[in-house]
Amino acid sequence: MKKLYLGILPVTVAVFLSASQSGGMGRATVPQVPFKAPEFTHAAKADWINSAPLTVSGLRGKVVLLDFWTFGCWNCYRSFPWLRALEERYHDRPLQVVGVHTPEFDHERVPENVAAKVKEFKLAHPVMIDNDFSYWRAMKNRYWPAFYIIDKRGRVRGVFVGETHAGDRRARAIERLIDRLLAESA
Repeated sequence: MKKLYLGILPVTVAVFLSASQSGGMGRATVPQVPFKAPEFTHAAKADWINSAPLTVSGLRGKVVLLDFWTFGCWNCYRSFPWLRALEERYHDRPLQVVGVHTPEFDHERVPENVAAKVKEFKLAHPVMIDNDFSYWRAMKNRYWPAFYIIDKRGRVRGVFVGETHAGDRRARAIERLIDRLLAESA
């Protein structure tokens, strides 16, 4: 994990990939942070599960954890137990988890299939269906799973890539960043 300081704004970029996940190079390219989180690209009710359509601006004042995933990704659904535990631990704090389901295969584009997987994986947070990859592109994302941490002012302050489990170094880094951002004023 690298901590960078751009002006007075601390920025966290953490990428923990195995050689096989990164094409043998051991490194991943992630967007430069901080940057203003773009508005969600899907506003239709049919494009959201577990919620009415959300906006990034409507989430101001909360820390947001965006989870890019697709239901055929083992690394994604193996991260869900940690993600559910995180939501439970922070349930009384201004943290909002938002899933962004961006498909890899055609059968992952079917909204009913996505809804069934959300139920199977016991995901209670809002999930935006990003079948056209518009939010994926807006965030300059390239990985499943990828976790973007947005501060209370709507700026992406951390990017974390890869399967995450309770207590592992990625989970600890994400949770430290969330705690730091929750302590900041809006």
